Amino acid sequence: MNILDPIRHALGMAFVMFWDIFWGLSLGFLFSAIIEEIVSKDEMSRLLPDSGPRSIAIASGLGAASSSCSYAAVAMARSMVRKGADFTAAMAFQFAATNLVLELGLLLVVLLGWQFGVAEFIGGPIMIILLVLIFRWTLKPPQTEAAIIQAKRNVQGSMEGHAQMAMGKHEGNWRDRLGSRQGWIAISHGFVMNWAMLWKDILVGVLVAGALGAWVPDGVWQSLFFAGHPLAASIWGAFLGPLIAIASFTCSVGNVPFASVLWKGGISFGGVIAFIFGDLIIPPILNIYRKYYGGRMSVYLLATFYLVMVAAALMVEGLFALLHLLPQGPRHGLTEGGISLNYTTVLNILFGALALGLYVAYARTGGPQMMREMEGGHCAHHRR
Repeated sequence: MNILDPIRHALGMAFVMFWDIFWGLSLGFLFSAIIEEIVSKDEMSRLLPDSGPRSIAIASGLGAASSSCSYAAVAMARSMVRKGADFTAAMAFQFAATNLVLELGLLLVVLLGWQFGVAEFIGGPIMIILLVLIFRWTLKPPQTEAAIIQAKRNVQGSMEGHAQMAMGKHEGNWRDRLGSRQGWIAISHGFVMNWAMLWKDILVGVLVAGALGAWVPDGVWQSLFFAGHPLAASIWGAFLGPLIAIASFTCSVGNVPFASVLWKGGISFGGVIAFIFGDLIIPPILNIYRKYYGGRMSVYLLATFYLVMVAAALMVEGLFALLHLLPQGPRHGLTEGGISLNYTTVLNILFGALALGLYVAYARTGGPQMMREMEGGHCAHHRR
């Protein structure tokens, strides 16, 4: 065997996986850009004044209609706190923005099956409810006040420019904006910026998934996940999932390809869901929490987020088991076949053409300059 064969095998699996998810990513990013253009977020302090049910529901809805990038979601949550939003409501927004977005559900369905997409959208609200309850019972006012004081200091994290842009004003009603040239220019900017925010995570995700899928024998995964011992595997998988997320450093939609490898290897259904949930506690984001809210609060967020991720994953798996909805039969994760003329190819061609058109609009209307300003942590241009 040629020494390069394993590398070619891994790269081939990674490319086929990206091919499978391209149209879903593009559709999700387009949807996110449209929502960010028509939904105003300039009244956050009025909409989220406390941690009551109404504020939490609004925060969750705004999060679901927002970016799927974990870094941008965290930055936007901090911006909300700085503008006067309740701290707990801002954290609810953050959870919804990374777990209840369309593109994540689409990728789970494409790579793993409809049960995983449904489980994600059931587990997200469960996590938010558990988080609110734990905060109410354990988070003391002095801790919150100290975190808010730290949040109002000018400490830069990541994706600050995107957060400022998303918090900008939107003039006119949504029908006028979707029917205007200026509105679609703004949508093209949002679409390209969504790709710019996440392409590294997606690339790392598919490369890691391809390598692990090609090189790690199934027996190794099965031993790690207690395959063949259903109860132990379910409990262990839920606790292990977020820890694997921490170790992998991948986040947002970038961890879905890796999730498919874990599922094929034998991790429990709840373990997959817990792993997907874990993108808010990877080391780079924990460091951002430290900058935003202080060291003590970052440790508190790590502990509480981990607990709600594990508990929500166990509850979702238990519910699906009770309803006899757990996936049955052989586990298929990575696509190992070639590319053929099917619905995926047709959709990729259509969305590829759409993406090219949006990029041309972005490039011709000041998008690259805005991107450079965002990467510098400041966005001087707001959508008009």
